[in-house]
Amino acid sequence: MELSAAWHALSTGLVPAAALGLGPEGPGTPAAGDELRAAAAVLARHGLLAALEEWLLEVLQRDLQARLAPEFWGRAGGEPPCSRRLLEAFGLLRRRLEPYLRGLGLLEEWARPAGRCCPGGPRERAGGLLRAVLFFAPPADFREAVRRFYGRSFRIYMRQHDGAEEEAGGAGCGCGEECCWCPLAMEQFQQLNAILHELNLLERVSADAVTHVLHGMIEERVEWRCRGEYERSFLGDFQEWIEKVIGWLSRVFLQESAGVPPSPAASSTLKRWRCHVQMFFYRLYASMRIEELFSIIRDFPESKPAVEDLKYCLERTNQRQQLLTSLKSALELRLLHPGVNTSDIITLYISAIKALRELDSSMVILEVACEPIRKYLRTREDTVRQIVAGLTGDAEGSADLANELSKADPVTLENGQESEDDVSEPEDWVPDPVDADPGKSSSKRRSSDIISLLVSIYGSKDLFINEYRTLLADRLLHQFNYSAEREIRNVELLKLRFGEAQMHYCEVMLKDMADSRRINANIRDEEQKLPEQERPPFSLVAIILSSEFWPPLKEEKLELPGQIKEAMEAYAKKYEKLKAMRTLNWKHHLGLVNLEVELADRTLSLSVSPVHAAVILHFQGKSTWTLEELSEALKVPAASLRRKMTLWLQQGVLREEPPGTFTVIEEELKDQAEKVVLIDSDEEGDSAMASQADQKEEELQVLTWGRGRRLGALSAGPRLSDLPLSRPNGSLRAQGQLDPRSPALFSRRHAGVLISALAPFLCPCAPFAALLDLHPGHADQPGESLPGAHP
Repeated sequence: MELSAAWHALSTGLVPAAALGLGPEGPGTPAAGDELRAAAAVLARHGLLAALEEWLLEVLQRDLQARLAPEFWGRAGGEPPCSRRLLEAFGLLRRRLEPYLRGLGLLEEWARPAGRCCPGGPRERAGGLLRAVLFFAPPADFREAVRRFYGRSFRIYMRQHDGAEEEAGGAGCGCGEECCWCPLAMEQFQQLNAILHELNLLERVSADAVTHVLHGMIEERVEWRCRGEYERSFLGDFQEWIEKVIGWLSRVFLQESAGVPPSPAASSTLKRWRCHVQMFFYRLYASMRIEELFSIIRDFPESKPAVEDLKYCLERTNQRQQLLTSLKSALELRLLHPGVNTSDIITLYISAIKALRELDSSMVILEVACEPIRKYLRTREDTVRQIVAGLTGDAEGSADLANELSKADPVTLENGQESEDDVSEPEDWVPDPVDADPGKSSSKRRSSDIISLLVSIYGSKDLFINEYRTLLADRLLHQFNYSAEREIRNVELLKLRFGEAQMHYCEVMLKDMADSRRINANIRDEEQKLPEQERPPFSLVAIILSSEFWPPLKEEKLELPGQIKEAMEAYAKKYEKLKAMRTLNWKHHLGLVNLEVELADRTLSLSVSPVHAAVILHFQGKSTWTLEELSEALKVPAASLRRKMTLWLQQGVLREEPPGTFTVIEEELKDQAEKVVLIDSDEEGDSAMASQADQKEEELQVLTWGRGRRLGALSAGPRLSDLPLSRPNGSLRAQGQLDPRSPALFSRRHAGVLISALAPFLCPCAPFAALLDLHPGHADQPGESLPGAHP
């Protein structure tokens, strides 16, 4: 066969006649294989097979541009776009390209013996032309039609394989059972995939649609199933669901329905899609949980499954920085502002410690994300008090801190840096994340517990110990009895946490309570032995404090009536018999008085402060007093005294008429309209301890007055370090008590006693309480305080 005849045979046998303008549209009649093979051999001998391949691809490109592309888009782009029209357009395209594909296949076959076969063969190059000419920039309505096509098939498939869990009713196609066309839709789905696979257009046409469908369905399912649900894990359920999604993807890319084993390329494609779907789910699920992390922390430990799911996802995604940014923003927006109580901030910080420790064992996320909480808590004046109240179980919802305290792990803040090599198993060592602070010890960070982290807000244990002393003092002085079992337990636990040396002052305070009970019992026994006429007209109970070990008490002036002073002097003499060379210095303004006020038509039983009792006592001999007269008699400022008078106005014992003049109401006026008297909120639950402002003012005064003025308590007795703990050590205590409900308090540092005396309206047997201050009888005589004694 001559060269020209061979070229003519191949050019007309491998290309449709319509493409060359030699005939009408149609499949044509394929030339005989033997004839084409002989012609190809002739061209091969002349080295023209490569030229034939280039010519064939050029003809295909011209045919695509001039004839096939307009014809395809005319079919596929009709209105409205539908699955049937889409399938018809691709079916027509396959019929038009069939001669080209057959010819290119023959060229690959003929080139193989000649050694010209390479990965980029004629069919692959033709696929590239097809994608470039037809689908370089497909119209938006075409892309939308393909997405609807694959979205419908996905819903039908998942309904068939996961129908029990889908929320939508009816069949996957959205129609009732009587008109369901799901089988037809799935058949069209298989047909289109087969055509695209044959034309090597599957990834180009369907990848965007499949991605869009899967992303939308995963987002919808995650939002529907997981949003706001923190008490169960969803990863297992979604792994099963993703396996069903992979089953649908295998229908797209593996052509399982054709019964043909998948090619390595198709299997590789499916693996890529599996990784893509899983990673998209992990990132989406982690992003949703990161948005909800504030609520998850708030609900911890009930939300622990959500934290574990988030931890699993974060280990596979790079979203730590997203988490830190989001959580910091949520904390500042929802927590760290003046409208939130300090106790609520501390409670959420404790939950954050627990949750973020579960999320990140290195504690780096906790350290970075919660630093704004720590900085903000340092600006709150009541932070230390709230933490201490939580440790001792006094704060609402403080079970977490109280339980942590019972673990009794020591707090180490001032210790040096720990060695990074101090790990039990070197093979278990895990490096810190890249966002960890290199200046902080990894082992110390990982071993920090809740109490250590709270204490480290201020970097020192001293603030917390001093605050606990104040809290303990307030509690002991407001109990008005000697029961301290709970406080003893707390002190023992705090000793294990902070060390015995730090808690020594608190032990002395508890010992004061025990000594006060014993001293008061001795004085009461002596009184009971006296004849009836020699016994005191009312009972007096005292708590004797060692002032060096107690926080500073409030200082207020109060002049008591003479009969009260006489009772206190008698009590002090009895104390001096028990404790030689020692005397008492009373705190007149602190304590509690149980009294009965007898009027013409009624009797009132009340428990009031010494100031209130002293006020009403003055009305025994004189029924009317002006505010200025009472202020002068009691040595109390008029403004403060007016606030105290509101109690008796509210009880209907006194009336103010005219303003500034108070008179006893002997008989209650039944027809008198009730008056509402507002009581100052400062009068309720008032602390016996001096405020920080008072202490600072006192310190400033001490510095101003010079070196010559010294507090007696600081000069009395030897130093604590010079005395063994087993013997008395310079803290002086005395206690007198006749009524266990109304002990009097007294401190050894400043003079002044709150003593409630019997007013003219008191019963002779009414008990009376006083707050005392003890001073040593001799500057060189040590006091008596045995640390750690229990009442």
